[in-house]
Amino acid sequence: MRSTRFAGVVVIAVLLVLYIVVIGQRAVAFIATGLAVGIAIGVALVVVGLIGLLLLVLELRFGFRITRLATRLEAEGGTPDDEVPLRPSGRVDRAAADALFPKYRDEVEASPEDWRAWFRLGVVYDAAGDRRRARSAMRTALRYA
Repeated sequence: MRSTRFAGVVVIAVLLVLYIVVIGQRAVAFIATGLAVGIAIGVALVVVGLIGLLLLVLELRFGFRITRLATRLEAEGGTPDDEVPLRPSGRVDRAAADALFPKYRDEVEASPEDWRAWFRLGVVYDAAGDRRRARSAMRTALRYA
């Protein structure tokens, strides 16, 4: 399953890079017009392309760092043992995922500087579908790792 996710990340990253290249080509064409409006649009497109590239690099870096932490935690045998049941549609049963939350929240409250506790909390948030809190917990895990 990891190789499928990795392949998906690679495909999306390549498509984003191609998109940024097309934006760059359009920017050059606008700047080449020599008109003030064309130059302004071209410069704006360059800025958008650079922001896109920066965000891509930051997201890939975050993903690789989290993957390394997950591998490390798995090697230690510290990954969550709880399995969240799936609905017939294949989606996570959010109520069951929410029921797991107090256990992992209490673990974080007991050891607030333990990256393992934060990582496990992030996994449970992710299983519950709360991506914002999952990413926040994972960032905290990276800070303490």
